[in-house]
Amino acid sequence: MKNKLIISLVFYLMPLVLCAQLSLTIEIDGLRKNSGQILFELKNEKEELIAGIIKNIDNNKCTIVIENLKPGNYSFKFFHDENKNKKLDVNWLGIPKEGFCFSNNPSINFGPPSFGQTLFELNRSKVIKCKPEYLLKL
Repeated sequence: MKNKLIISLVFYLMPLVLCAQLSLTIEIDGLRKNSGQILFELKNEKEELIAGIIKNIDNNKCTIVIENLKPGNYSFKFFHDENKNKKLDVNWLGIPKEGFCFSNNPSINFGPPSFGQTLFELNRSKVIKCKPEYLLKL
């Protein structure tokens, strides 16, 4: 009788476990100024936008929390919009003037990394710590 009860519980609870809702926390540190905002995008493996977030900066840090995510592969990117114009400012050569970051911290050579380089697996709730890259020193 006890075994039947356990099997029944596993059978009924399994869909809840398989549809687990996960959270992703991005802790951004090393921002060069408190002014401006972080503009953040999270996409799934099909490159569909899951979350677009604008967040203020406090003590040169910013934390972004996204709840209710399904297990899967995701990619994020953000930039430090220092002047709040909602675009990544670049110089006349196309080099970003503001800090930016991609998930997995791929190397930046001549332009942004491929989407595939930024994909990471989310199979449990996760905290990712990252720092923006500032190519131009002001």
